[in-house]
Amino acid sequence: MSTSAQAQPGAADAPVSAVEKRLADLGLTLPEVAAPVAAYVPAVVSGSHVYTSGQLPFVNGKLPATGKVSAGTEGYADEPTVSPEDAQRFAAICAVNALAAVKSVIGDLDRITRIVKVVGFVSSDPSFIGQPGVINGASELLGRVLGDAGQHARSAVGVSVLPLDSPVEVELIAEFS
Repeated sequence: MSTSAQAQPGAADAPVSAVEKRLADLGLTLPEVAAPVAAYVPAVVSGSHVYTSGQLPFVNGKLPATGKVSAGTEGYADEPTVSPEDAQRFAAICAVNALAAVKSVIGDLDRITRIVKVVGFVSSDPSFIGQPGVINGASELLGRVLGDAGQHARSAVGVSVLPLDSPVEVELIAEFS
């Protein structure tokens, strides 16, 4: 049975989880789930897994930056660029947004038993090859807030453009009990 991004009964009044407390210790809070920018839902439950749609680094409903990720030696003068360090921070924001999507369908992040897979997309200047380092932002955040359950398989993919000219996008698969 699949469930869309509608919260499970009781999700809205669920107590703050240990995962959310660890996020708070890092100065982070779960945002409201971002409204889809096209025809999809933010997360779907299938069996004991949650599959999130790609999450952009929205902060208060806006992207903190747009453009291609570049180490500074590539790119065109008329294109906005984002440093790998900033993109890594944005990947962590994407991971937090993905956790919010997970919570929207299972109610409590403490139910996560493992992050199975993370796929990260980096809008890259053609000569930029540091995609794994950028997506480390998401992977490291998941490890900090979920411990061993945050260790996962992963892909980091360079692409020519992402929705809304976002520098990064992250999706994940979470197993829960």
